[in-house]
Amino acid sequence: MKKLLGITLLLFVCQWTMAQQAGRFRMGMDLGAAIPKGGGIGALVNLEPKVNLNNKMNVGIRFGVAGLAKDVTYYDISQDYEGEISGNISITGTFDYYFNNGGSNVAPYIGAGYGYYALSSLDIKNGDFDNPDNFTNLEADFKWAPMVRAGVEVGKFRMGAEYNFVPNSNLQNASGTVIGEAVNQYFGFTLGFYVGGGRWKGYSN
Repeated sequence: MKKLLGITLLLFVCQWTMAQQAGRFRMGMDLGAAIPKGGGIGALVNLEPKVNLNNKMNVGIRFGVAGLAKDVTYYDISQDYEGEISGNISITGTFDYYFNNGGSNVAPYIGAGYGYYALSSLDIKNGDFDNPDNFTNLEADFKWAPMVRAGVEVGKFRMGAEYNFVPNSNLQNASGTVIGEAVNQYFGFTLGFYVGGGRWKGYSN
Protein backbone atom coordinates (compact mmCIF):
# COMPACT_ATOMS: atom_id res chain seq x y z
CA MET A 1 0.00 0.00 0.00
CA LYS A 2 2.83 2.40 0.89
CA LYS A 3 4.55 1.63 -2.43
CA LEU A 4 1.32 2.35 -4.33
CA LEU A 5 0.89 5.69 -2.56
CA GLY A 6 4.51 6.57 -3.28
CA ILE A 7 4.16 5.83 -7.00
CA THR A 8 0.91 7.84 -7.17
CA LEU A 9 2.57 10.83 -5.48
CA LEU A 10 5.55 10.63 -7.86
CA LEU A 11 3.30 10.67 -10.92
CA PHE A 12 1.36 13.63 -9.53
CA VAL A 13 4.56 15.60 -8.97
CA CYS A 14 5.78 14.77 -12.52
CA GLN A 15 2.57 16.23 -13.95
CA TRP A 16 3.06 19.62 -12.32
CA THR A 17 6.82 20.14 -12.33
CA MET A 18 7.56 19.71 -16.03
CA ALA A 19 6.57 21.97 -18.92
CA GLN A 20 5.88 20.97 -22.50
CA GLN A 21 9.27 22.05 -23.79
CA ALA A 22 12.39 20.80 -25.54
CA GLY A 23 14.26 17.99 -23.84
CA ARG A 24 11.42 16.93 -21.52
CA PHE A 25 10.53 13.25 -21.21
CA ARG A 26 7.00 11.84 -21.13
CA MET A 27 5.46 8.37 -20.96
CA GLY A 28 2.11 7.55 -22.53
CA MET A 29 -0.28 4.60 -22.48
CA ASP A 30 -3.17 4.04 -24.91
CA LEU A 31 -5.90 1.38 -24.92
CA GLY A 32 -8.52 0.83 -27.58
CA ALA A 33 -10.25 -1.12 -30.30
CA ALA A 34 -8.48 -2.57 -33.36
CA ILE A 35 -10.45 -3.11 -36.57
CA PRO A 36 -8.73 -5.20 -39.28
CA LYS A 37 -9.11 -4.16 -42.91
CA GLY A 38 -11.87 -6.23 -44.51
CA GLY A 39 -13.69 -6.95 -41.26
CA GLY A 40 -13.10 -8.39 -37.84
CA ILE A 41 -12.48 -7.05 -34.38
CA GLY A 42 -9.71 -6.80 -31.84
CA ALA A 43 -8.06 -4.75 -29.12
CA LEU A 44 -4.73 -2.98 -28.67
CA VAL A 45 -2.50 -1.46 -26.03
CA ASN A 46 0.43 0.91 -26.64
CA LEU A 47 3.19 2.12 -24.33
CA GLU A 48 5.19 5.05 -25.67
CA PRO A 49 8.15 6.88 -24.09
CA LYS A 50 8.75 10.21 -25.85
CA VAL A 51 11.07 13.21 -25.81
CA ASN A 52 9.86 16.73 -26.67
CA LEU A 53 11.86 18.37 -29.45
CA ASN A 54 10.15 21.70 -28.75
CA ASN A 55 6.72 23.02 -27.68
CA LYS A 56 5.00 21.51 -30.71
CA MET A 57 6.91 18.36 -31.67
CA ASN A 58 8.13 15.17 -30.06
CA VAL A 59 9.59 11.82 -31.04
CA GLY A 60 9.21 8.45 -29.36
CA ILE A 61 9.21 4.69 -29.52
CA ARG A 62 5.83 2.94 -29.41
CA PHE A 63 5.68 -0.58 -28.00
CA GLY A 64 2.36 -2.05 -29.16
CA VAL A 65 0.35 -5.25 -28.81
CA ALA A 66 -2.78 -5.86 -30.87
CA GLY A 67 -5.03 -8.92 -30.63
CA LEU A 68 -6.97 -9.45 -33.86
CA ALA A 69 -9.65 -11.89 -35.02
CA LYS A 70 -10.35 -11.77 -38.75
CA ASP A 71 -10.97 -13.72 -41.94
CA VAL A 72 -8.11 -14.91 -44.11
CA THR A 73 -7.88 -15.98 -47.76
CA TYR A 74 -7.18 -19.63 -48.55
CA TYR A 75 -6.14 -20.23 -52.16
CA ASP A 76 -7.85 -23.52 -53.03
CA ILE A 77 -10.71 -24.25 -50.63
CA SER A 78 -14.03 -22.47 -51.06
CA GLN A 79 -15.85 -23.73 -47.95
CA ASP A 80 -16.51 -21.39 -45.05
CA TYR A 81 -13.82 -21.19 -42.43
CA GLU A 82 -12.42 -18.88 -39.77
CA GLY A 83 -8.96 -17.52 -39.10
CA GLU A 84 -7.63 -16.09 -35.85
CA ILE A 85 -4.45 -14.14 -35.20
CA SER A 86 -3.80 -14.21 -31.47
CA GLY A 87 -1.33 -11.36 -31.29
CA ASN A 88 0.62 -8.68 -33.14
CA ILE A 89 3.65 -7.12 -31.41
CA SER A 90 5.29 -3.98 -32.80
CA ILE A 91 8.11 -1.54 -32.08
CA THR A 92 7.62 1.73 -33.95
CA GLY A 93 9.54 4.99 -34.07
CA THR A 94 7.07 7.89 -33.95
CA PHE A 95 6.82 11.64 -34.59
CA ASP A 96 3.91 13.89 -33.50
CA TYR A 97 3.15 17.54 -34.30
CA TYR A 98 0.79 19.50 -32.02
CA PHE A 99 -1.45 22.46 -32.88
CA ASN A 100 -1.27 24.46 -29.64
CA ASN A 101 0.00 27.97 -28.82
CA GLY A 102 0.14 27.63 -25.05
CA GLY A 103 -3.20 29.31 -24.38
CA SER A 104 -5.26 26.15 -23.90
CA ASN A 105 -5.11 22.66 -22.42
CA VAL A 106 -6.48 21.28 -25.71
CA ALA A 107 -3.83 20.17 -28.22
CA PRO A 108 -4.87 18.49 -31.52
CA TYR A 109 -2.07 16.50 -33.14
CA ILE A 110 -1.07 14.55 -36.23
CA GLY A 111 1.67 11.95 -36.34
CA ALA A 112 3.39 9.15 -38.19
CA GLY A 113 5.75 6.29 -37.54
CA TYR A 114 7.64 3.37 -39.02
CA GLY A 115 8.34 0.11 -37.28
CA TYR A 116 8.75 -3.64 -37.05
CA TYR A 117 5.71 -5.90 -36.62
CA ALA A 118 5.92 -9.49 -35.36
CA LEU A 119 2.78 -11.36 -36.41
CA SER A 120 1.74 -14.34 -34.31
CA SER A 121 0.95 -17.84 -35.59
CA LEU A 122 -2.49 -18.32 -37.06
CA ASP A 123 -5.01 -21.16 -36.60
CA ILE A 124 -7.58 -22.14 -39.24
CA LYS A 125 -10.68 -24.04 -38.08
CA ASN A 126 -12.96 -25.94 -40.45
CA GLY A 127 -14.63 -29.27 -39.81
CA ASP A 128 -14.71 -29.98 -43.56
CA PHE A 129 -10.92 -30.22 -43.92
CA ASP A 130 -9.68 -33.76 -44.55
CA ASN A 131 -6.59 -33.19 -42.45
CA PRO A 132 -7.09 -30.26 -40.08
CA ASP A 133 -3.72 -30.86 -38.41
CA ASN A 134 -2.09 -29.33 -41.48
CA PHE A 135 -3.72 -26.00 -40.71
CA THR A 136 -2.67 -25.38 -37.11
CA ASN A 137 0.46 -23.85 -35.59
CA LEU A 138 1.19 -21.89 -38.76
CA GLU A 139 4.44 -19.95 -38.84
CA ALA A 140 4.78 -16.40 -37.55
CA ASP A 141 5.82 -13.61 -39.89
CA PHE A 142 7.72 -10.32 -39.51
CA LYS A 143 7.08 -7.08 -41.43
CA TRP A 144 8.31 -3.49 -41.61
CA ALA A 145 5.43 -1.03 -41.99
CA PRO A 146 4.39 2.65 -41.65
CA MET A 147 1.70 4.05 -39.37
CA VAL A 148 -0.24 7.36 -39.40
CA ARG A 149 -2.41 8.84 -36.65
CA ALA A 150 -4.31 11.91 -35.48
CA GLY A 151 -6.17 12.95 -32.37
CA VAL A 152 -6.36 15.39 -29.51
CA GLU A 153 -4.84 15.76 -26.04
CA VAL A 154 -6.87 17.45 -23.31
CA GLY A 155 -4.72 18.06 -20.26
CA LYS A 156 -3.03 14.74 -19.58
CA PHE A 157 -5.60 12.66 -21.46
CA ARG A 158 -5.38 11.58 -25.08
CA MET A 159 -7.85 10.36 -27.71
CA GLY A 160 -6.78 9.28 -31.17
CA ALA A 161 -7.17 7.20 -34.29
CA GLU A 162 -4.36 5.38 -36.10
CA TYR A 163 -3.90 3.24 -39.20
CA ASN A 164 -1.20 0.58 -39.42
CA PHE A 165 -0.20 -0.32 -43.00
CA VAL A 166 1.12 -3.80 -42.20
CA PRO A 167 1.67 -5.85 -45.43
CA ASN A 168 -0.14 -9.12 -46.06
CA SER A 169 1.56 -12.24 -44.75
CA ASN A 170 1.70 -15.74 -46.24
CA LEU A 171 0.04 -18.67 -44.50
CA GLN A 172 1.95 -21.93 -44.46
CA ASN A 173 0.85 -25.41 -43.48
CA ALA A 174 2.87 -27.84 -41.36
CA SER A 175 5.00 -28.88 -44.36
CA GLY A 176 5.95 -25.26 -45.22
CA THR A 177 3.69 -24.93 -48.30
CA VAL A 178 2.09 -21.51 -48.79
CA ILE A 179 -1.68 -22.08 -48.59
CA GLY A 180 -3.06 -18.54 -48.40
CA GLU A 181 -2.59 -15.05 -47.02
CA ALA A 182 -3.78 -12.85 -44.17
CA VAL A 183 -4.54 -9.14 -44.45
CA ASN A 184 -2.76 -7.41 -41.56
CA GLN A 185 -3.66 -3.72 -41.99
CA TYR A 186 -5.85 -2.36 -39.20
CA PHE A 187 -7.42 0.79 -37.73
CA GLY A 188 -6.97 1.64 -34.08
CA PHE A 189 -9.21 3.88 -31.95
CA THR A 190 -7.60 4.71 -28.61
CA LEU A 191 -8.05 6.46 -25.29
CA GLY A 192 -5.09 7.06 -23.02
CA PHE A 193 -3.03 9.35 -20.84
CA TYR A 194 0.56 10.42 -20.28
CA VAL A 195 2.76 11.50 -17.40
CA GLY A 196 5.69 13.88 -17.50
CA GLY A 197 6.30 16.36 -20.32
CA GLY A 198 4.23 19.03 -18.58
CA ARG A 199 0.88 20.62 -19.30
CA TRP A 200 -0.07 22.42 -22.49
CA LYS A 201 -1.49 25.63 -21.04
CA GLY A 202 1.03 28.25 -20.04
CA TYR A 203 4.14 27.53 -22.10
CA SER A 204 5.61 30.30 -24.24
CA ASN A 205 6.37 29.95 -27.96
